[in-house]
Amino acid sequence: MKIVVFESEEWERPYFDALKEGHEVIFDAEPIDEDSVSRYADADIVSPFVYSDLSRPVLEKLPQLKFIATRSTGFDHIDLEYCAVHDIRVSNVPTYGERTVAEHVFALLLSISHKIPQAVNRTRQGDFSQKGLQGFDLGHKTMGIIGTGNIGLKTIRIARGFEMNVIACDRNPNKEAAADLGFTYVDMPELLAGADIISLHVPGNKHTHHLLSTEQFKAMKDGVVLINTARGTVVDIKALLHALADGKVAAAGLDVLAEEPAIREEAELLRSFFTRKHDLEALLADHVLLHMKNVIITPHSAFNTKEAVQRILKTTVGNIEGFLRGEAVNPVESVPDQAKAS
Repeated sequence: MKIVVFESEEWERPYFDALKEGHEVIFDAEPIDEDSVSRYADADIVSPFVYSDLSRPVLEKLPQLKFIATRSTGFDHIDLEYCAVHDIRVSNVPTYGERTVAEHVFALLLSISHKIPQAVNRTRQGDFSQKGLQGFDLGHKTMGIIGTGNIGLKTIRIARGFEMNVIACDRNPNKEAAADLGFTYVDMPELLAGADIISLHVPGNKHTHHLLSTEQFKAMKDGVVLINTARGTVVDIKALLHALADGKVAAAGLDVLAEEPAIREEAELLRSFFTRKHDLEALLADHVLLHMKNVIITPHSAFNTKEAVQRILKTTVGNIEGFLRGEAVNPVESVPDQAKAS
């Protein structure tokens, strides 16, 4: 079979050597999309990462495709309904990064609570004054966790280590975990009203699109801190800008943005306007956030530790080997709201 691995870096490629016996393995450093898909029309298996586009228009140009092995937990970049109808199997990497992403939540939160970026920038300029650098303790603050899958629960475990009070909201409460870790499930309005810090751990799909918008921000405590390591689309970025501007949200730590693939280059703002491929207002809002002093943004790198990436690659190769043997390993069903954020 012809196997194409997209968004692959040179050092990752030896992990796929085991597949070369009896199969053609091709690597492409770029994501698959409508512009590049024609080069791989004869692919039997593709392995994308999160920036690839496997929507219907792309999948329709892959007539031989039998299997997608995404190197992520989330799969909102794949049209699962199309795959189900056309017998294209899909597997993901369900649990590679719960510890890694949860630790990144606290990297963002501690950077905010101790004003680390401001302190570092100031001392680099030779200024050792304390003015404006007073932070806040995490202990005894109430952390609201929206989504208690693997990453959400790991985040709660760390929060409890900081002696934080934790409340959580989930469509399917894990009562055993709540008893074990010492947190309480509440409904969304109670979480929004009671949390000092809110951390998002839900998939990106039609059910969670703009889960936090104007109404939800109004219901939050004044001065709340928002952390998002899930999906950019979960937060209405324009509503977040307003909430930051009026002080409802004191600070935000974001590893994801609504239009993050396009915002990487400022030139994309103009190009996207002409091609109409992106939401221009969301792009501009993302761009404004990048320059706000009370916002910390990382480039969707919460997953990116040596150990987590090794788990991703080993699991992905195992998924492909399983498919080649006729076994379903880590299968993804055609129900989008089952996805977990990567």
